[in-house]
Amino acid sequence: MFDKRLMRMCPESRRYIIGNIILQFLELCLNTVMIVTIAQAVQKLYEEAWDLMDLTVPLLIIVCTIVLRFFTTRGATRMSYLASRTVKQVMREKIYGKLLRMGPSYREHVTTAELVQESVEGVDQLESYFGQYMPQFFYAFIAPIALFFLFGFGGSWKVATVLLICVPLIPGAIMMVQKIAKKLLAKYWGQYTQLGSTFLENLHGMTTLKTYQADSFKNEQMNEESEHFRKVTMAVLTMQLNSVTIMDFVAYGGAALGILLATKAFVAGQLGLANCIFMILLSADFFLPMRRLGSYFHVAMNGMAASDKIFRFLNEDEPAGRAETVTGCDIALHDVNFGYDKEREILHNVSMKIPEGSLIGIVGESGSGKSTIASLIMGRHTIGSGKITIGGKNVVDVSEESLMKTVTYIGFGSVFFKGTVRENLLLASPGASDERLWQVLDDCQLSAFLRNEQGLNTLLLENAGNLSGGQKQRLALARAILHDTPVYIFDEATSNIDIESEEAILAQIKRLAKTKTVIMISHRLANVVDADRVYCMEEGRVVESGAHAELLNRNGVYAKLWNTQKALENYGKEAV
Repeated sequence: MFDKRLMRMCPESRRYIIGNIILQFLELCLNTVMIVTIAQAVQKLYEEAWDLMDLTVPLLIIVCTIVLRFFTTRGATRMSYLASRTVKQVMREKIYGKLLRMGPSYREHVTTAELVQESVEGVDQLESYFGQYMPQFFYAFIAPIALFFLFGFGGSWKVATVLLICVPLIPGAIMMVQKIAKKLLAKYWGQYTQLGSTFLENLHGMTTLKTYQADSFKNEQMNEESEHFRKVTMAVLTMQLNSVTIMDFVAYGGAALGILLATKAFVAGQLGLANCIFMILLSADFFLPMRRLGSYFHVAMNGMAASDKIFRFLNEDEPAGRAETVTGCDIALHDVNFGYDKEREILHNVSMKIPEGSLIGIVGESGSGKSTIASLIMGRHTIGSGKITIGGKNVVDVSEESLMKTVTYIGFGSVFFKGTVRENLLLASPGASDERLWQVLDDCQLSAFLRNEQGLNTLLLENAGNLSGGQKQRLALARAILHDTPVYIFDEATSNIDIESEEAILAQIKRLAKTKTVIMISHRLANVVDADRVYCMEEGRVVESGAHAELLNRNGVYAKLWNTQKALENYGKEAV
């Protein structure tokens, strides 16, 4: 079992694999010298041709071979490490490079949890494949052939032939379980990644599960998936145990047969005592290299199953070369169609014009496709048909670096990292001074709160768990302002926050709109009344567009949404 793709991807590992093989062969030669010395010494003592004083030279040879074997074993281990170190570095660089080239669209091909598992445990499995299995794969075929000639010229061709014939029974046993193992390990990795994805999803949604008291249901679901994974794991272990049993039977049975034949030849006077002892002590070495290969076989199968997933990801189609640089900030959508899967289309022939320096509102009921438009502008998904242009350049041709320097996206779920407020703000502008940081915090009405804490050194817990929803959104806005891009997209940036924070964020957005291009995506129409143009969406289509007053006068979908929201806001006020 040998995957040429892995060797082509990591050619620098070859010299370490070859070095490992050479050192193992030298260890075999040293072992042979030691056993020959022992056999000759025993025969001399048996024939009383030596006394104990004559054992000095043999003992010296044995000690020297043991010392040299220590260094060859240590060297082989070192070569294994170097081969595996190289493949870990190369494979992770390949995965990371692929991820960068694919950009946010990687989610269309693989889940984040699966990608993490492939990059960590999957690559670790390949460490064993390169460091242990690959050198043993070649050495296991070299060693028996070398011993065959050594046994033949040094004693009995009959014994050598019988032992050599028995050796292939071990790889035969390996091949016998390979087909079963391949399917089983593919199922194992599939179940493993699925369990990881479910666990990560439940972990992220723990607060929601607790709120709706659905954690018990999800716990049962996780238990079911864990039980499936346990059964697959036990099936893998059973298969490994059975194959090991077969290999042990062949290896030790073959060695016993060799010892029996050598002893029989000695009794019959066809073999000298030294040669008989030599064959008895060395017969196991006929089988040990192949037996060790068999024990690494399951490691290799695990590595192969992991590599299949890694290569599947590396072979995914990438967006065409994205090297264009954005020079203007006007954005246009031209008959855009898009669906997260082929069976269900989300956007239907959507066209929009967003002039540079304008404030544009995109509104509609939940599920109408508003946030999908923002995602497509940011290049996170591949457009089905039509195109989106920024400064006249097609988004699919614009480099990610240029796109990120042009557009800043602020959603309702902005992520923060454990560390200080300063560290989180400096992500957007590494060279910003403390004075500049305080300025944007003041603009976002967050400075008073932080001055009562530890200022810019205020520590944030994981994802700013020690801030309220409104404070998190204001901090996200401050970070976005520091990024200082020509275009800003606010996607439901005022959802689920207090009135005070909403007003502070809206006031800052209006100030930004005086110098930047701002796209305001909101389900609340009151947030876009000052927009230069509002696009009203319904079921993935733009059904109306125009200024707020103009859309109200049309008495269409927008006016209906407006009246409904106003009625809900005023509900109960008249009675008061």
